Amino acid sequence: MSYNIALNFEDGVTRFVSCNEGETVLDAAYRAKINLPMDCSDGVCGTCKGACHQGEFDLGDEYLDEALSEEEVERGMVLTCQMVPSGDCVVEVPVASSMCKTGNAKKTGTVTEVNLISPTTIELKITADDDLAFLPGQYVKIQVPDTEETRSYSFSSKPGSRDLSFLIRNVSGGLMSSWLVGKARTGDKVNLTGPMGSFYLRPVERPILMLAGGTGLAPLLAKLEHMKANGCSVPTHLVYGVRNDDDLVCLDALDRFAEDIDTFSYVTCVSSDESDHPRKGYVTHHMDNAPLNEGDVDVYLCGPPPMVDSVLGYFREQGIKPHSFHYEKFTPSESGSGEKVA
Repeated sequence: MSYNIALNFEDGVTRFVSCNEGETVLDAAYRAKINLPMDCSDGVCGTCKGACHQGEFDLGDEYLDEALSEEEVERGMVLTCQMVPSGDCVVEVPVASSMCKTGNAKKTGTVTEVNLISPTTIELKITADDDLAFLPGQYVKIQVPDTEETRSYSFSSKPGSRDLSFLIRNVSGGLMSSWLVGKARTGDKVNLTGPMGSFYLRPVERPILMLAGGTGLAPLLAKLEHMKANGCSVPTHLVYGVRNDDDLVCLDALDRFAEDIDTFSYVTCVSSDESDHPRKGYVTHHMDNAPLNEGDVDVYLCGPPPMVDSVLGYFREQGIKPHSFHYEKFTPSESGSGEKVA
C-alpha cells in the first residue's frame, strides 16, 4: 500500500510523491529525487521540520524535544525524517522548491473540447497524457501553442482524474482567448506546468463560505467536486457574483451540487444596473444566508482584486474574524493572462 503525499513548497510549487507503508516522508521524497532539508535524519537536529494539518501519520517517539517540542506538535509541526503516513497527507515545506533540487512538474495533454459556454466564458477540457495530481483549488500554467507564453488557470474538475477542465475568461484580443476561439482543435497538444497555489481545500471541519467572482468560480467547483466525492456534513454556502447576466455560467452544475450535497446552497448576484437579475449588487450585499457562525467558519474567496479587497473590508467592518480565510486574486488583463496575483 502507498499514500499520496503533497509537498507544498514556500514558492507555491506542489510536488506529489508516493510514500510506501512504513516509509518516512523524507525517504519517499528522496526516492523521488526531491531533496528535502535534512542534516541528521534521526530526529535530532530539526532541520527537516515542516507542518501537516491534513492527513493521518505517526511521528513515533524517537526524536528529541529540542528538534520538535510538544507545543510544536500541537500546532501541527512535523519532522519529515520521522513522519510515517497512514493515509494521504499534505505537508508544508518552509523552503523554496529550488532549494530541494526540484520545481514544477511538466506535463502534456490533449484538447478534447473547447466550449463557448457564454459570450464571456470559455470552457476548456484537456485529457492529461499521464497522471497529474493536484489539490482541489490549485492551478496550472498552460502554454499557449506556437508561443513561449503561459497563462495560469485553476482546475474546475475534480482531482484524481486525467480529464481536466478550466473556465477561461474570453478576453477580446487575449492571447489564449484568441487561440481557443480561432485556432484550437480537438486533438491539439498542450504543455502544462504545475500544480501550484495555496488556495486548496483544507480539512472540512466547520461551516464553509465560498465567494466567487466571474471565472473565480472554477477552483470552487473543484472543491465542491471533492466534497461531493468524499462526503460533506457541514453547512456550505456559495455567493457567486458577476458583472453582467452573460457572465453567469455553470448554474446547472451548481444545481446538481445542491441536489447531491444536502448541506450545500448557493445564490447568484449581478452588479450591472442594466441586469434583470433578482439579486443586484455585489457578493457582500447578499450574505444573509452565509454560515458565519460567529467567526467559526472557513472562508474561500476567489475573484478579481477589487472584489477580494471589498470582501476583506466587509469582514473588518463587521468585526468578523473567520477561523480561516483563504483567498486568491486573478487579473484577466488585455493579454488574457488570468494570472494569479495572490
